[in-house]
Amino acid sequence: MRLQGKTALVTAAGQGIGRASALALAAQGAQVWATDVNESLLASYAGVPNITTARLDVLDKAAIGALVARMPAVDVLFNCAGVVHNGAIDEASDEDLEFAFHLNVRAQFWAIQAVLPRMLDKGAGSIINMASVCSSIKGLPNRCVYGTTKAAVLGLTKSVAADYVMRGVRCNAVCPGTVDTPSLADRINANADPDAARKAFIARQPMGRLAQPEEIAPLIVFLASDEAQFVTGQAYAADGGITI
Repeated sequence: MRLQGKTALVTAAGQGIGRASALALAAQGAQVWATDVNESLLASYAGVPNITTARLDVLDKAAIGALVARMPAVDVLFNCAGVVHNGAIDEASDEDLEFAFHLNVRAQFWAIQAVLPRMLDKGAGSIINMASVCSSIKGLPNRCVYGTTKAAVLGLTKSVAADYVMRGVRCNAVCPGTVDTPSLADRINANADPDAARKAFIARQPMGRLAQPEEIAPLIVFLASDEAQFVTGQAYAADGGITI
């Protein structure tokens, strides 16, 4: 699945799934703009072919617009930025819900709005949204705010797909299970017993292990590619069997 001639914008590309996906897209020939709010995380891309780095706070609508304006027309948008809130509904505050909705949903909404006009001008484009198997697909314990916002991502994905299906712009979502990323490590280490917390995450995966970011990245590459031209409005679960 070669991506020569395509320009891709990846948010939260500093680590985890975002980084693995940016590298995978670049390896297939795409010109990748790898962005992150934490600019220091982007230093690891130094010397990597086909990658341009830029700081981007996806909670800043003007910053998204300014970055897209100075880029070539975006062929592929991977909205990877997000946050996981831990807790049931009685443990969540209005502020928790507001922040998660802004980062998990509104930031994607803004990025899509920014890249869409030139995609429509070209009559082609692939938008890929980071959702989760924990969404409208499946409820998981202590993920009320997270599951609520990721369900909204699936609604956003299908809405965009339906509106532009006749105009060459595709929109799909990826729905991972538990992936072994630095952000997961941070959540595990915040527990009183990190070893027990890690075992609990692994136990809910029927495969008996966590996914690696590099196992999600090929799905991003496929959805970005012309081989996926007949695919839109889909929620792809890569969940280690959670939804069997």
